[in-house]
Amino acid sequence: MFGRAAALRCAEILAPNDKHPDLPKDSAELSLSRLDRFRHASGGTATAQMRLKMQKVMQTNCAVFRTGEVLDEGRKLIDDLLGGVPDIRVSDRSLIWNSDLVETLEFDNLIAQAVVTMHSAANRTGKPWRACAGGSPNRDDRNWMKHTLAWLDNKGKVKIDYRPVHHLYAHQRNIVHRAEGTRILIRSFGFAAASSSRCEISL
Repeated sequence: MFGRAAALRCAEILAPNDKHPDLPKDSAELSLSRLDRFRHASGGTATAQMRLKMQKVMQTNCAVFRTGEVLDEGRKLIDDLLGGVPDIRVSDRSLIWNSDLVETLEFDNLIAQAVVTMHSAANRTGKPWRACAGGSPNRDDRNWMKHTLAWLDNKGKVKIDYRPVHHLYAHQRNIVHRAEGTRILIRSFGFAAASSSRCEISL
């Protein structure tokens, strides 16, 4: 679905045999400075310790079934862990097969995802995750049937916004129109924190 949409968009804005624009001279600076910053990190906490703490917080406080209190606790715990990233320690300074550095870069990616996931989940007070257990009379689809968008800035502050759920895409509507004597209904339910979805097809 997304590959098709991306290809159609490329066809709209790209010309055949066109050349790529020149990159700015400092285009690699951000990536290289990040690499060097972690390669020379000499704090007091090993990456493996921080990764394990992150894993336990997410498993305990951001599982599929949780309460608002559990999420609020998780939000504080994961923010504290993010604040400890400057204290990370990398032991191997080499540039050849440096698994310690690779794991640290991976942790840096994961902790950012963990923070926005926890904040997004805690902000969804309509309790839509209970639908995973087969539906709930307490679902608040009127206010919470929407996708969460989240941004994490360099200071660790999370900004949250939303976009509407589109129940049928254009090619799906065409399928409905072409189906002779057959009714096709496709509904999608998005859970920002649980990373799960469900598709119902009734014939």
